[in-house]
Amino acid sequence: MTLGFARRFATYKRPNLLLHDPERLLRLLTSPQRPVQIIMAGKAHPADLAGQALIQQWMHFIRRPEVRPHVIFLSDYDMHLTEQLVQGVDVWLNTPRRPWEACGTSGMKVLVNGGINLSELDGWWAEAYTPELGWALGDGREHDSDPAWDAVEAEALYDLLEGEVIPEFYTRNAQGIPSAWVARMRESMARLTPRFSTNRAVREYTEQYYLPAATAYRARAAGKGAVGVQVVNWRHVVEQKWPALRFGEVKVETGAERHVLEVQVYLDDLDPESVRVELYATALAGSEPERVEMERVRQLVGATNGYAYRAEVPAARPATDYTARVIPHRDGVAVPLEDARILWQR
Repeated sequence: MTLGFARRFATYKRPNLLLHDPERLLRLLTSPQRPVQIIMAGKAHPADLAGQALIQQWMHFIRRPEVRPHVIFLSDYDMHLTEQLVQGVDVWLNTPRRPWEACGTSGMKVLVNGGINLSELDGWWAEAYTPELGWALGDGREHDSDPAWDAVEAEALYDLLEGEVIPEFYTRNAQGIPSAWVARMRESMARLTPRFSTNRAVREYTEQYYLPAATAYRARAAGKGAVGVQVVNWRHVVEQKWPALRFGEVKVETGAERHVLEVQVYLDDLDPESVRVELYATALAGSEPERVEMERVRQLVGATNGYAYRAEVPAARPATDYTARVIPHRDGVAVPLEDARILWQR
């Protein structure tokens, strides 16, 4: 069985997690019935002495005569070398320290080639992993750079390899086929390749960003840029008037199932159509932040351009979780990309 590990050598990537117990790793590699080989590649930044030291540790291990037939470190690591690696390995290893993994695209490249991932629950694998598609390290939490936790995960990695990964690869049917392995490989390819591919990424960027951006550009450029001029003028007005905006009284009525919140907003002489008043609540576990647009229900008596805004929200969470805020608003303008102003109720 062939394990692959190729990436930039940096301490947070923990490329030496497998070397935590060299003798246990050696026993794993040299099993007479179930031998394993590791193909490695990587570079460290010229100024990253710690990363270079990690490569040196592997080289010292590889130079042991009993290790040489089972581990190789390939030099001149680049995209062309990686292209060959992802086509040839059975398992792709990734052992970063959570939450430092930005993405993990090398593991995605393995998918279409039939390789199976064994990775920390970080980056893309935190989203993609299910037990029938590959193997996972970690508990999905952050443990900083705790050496004790590194040791725990190293032992878990050995246990996974010895108890699950290697036995599944070498368990063959009467035709010599590792049925469970092939089933996992096919499931990984079928379910993950369409999701984690450049085809999907380019398609979604095109549909969700490039085409809408092109449409918006045409709309603004029409009539020698008439709409664009209006947007620029609107932004100048908002910029001039924004410092005068303020909140007034806030009222909360709580029933059995709903909170009704009403807030007074004084806009000075800014057009109320130029702003959006909304309630905001931070996200609960596993959910998105709540944003509820408030309705302008009446003008305040005796106030110049003062209005009452109202919204109802479920009473499932306290009314104090919600805060009113004012943000710029205009059809066809991307907020906060084009105007990031915000006024919070205090």
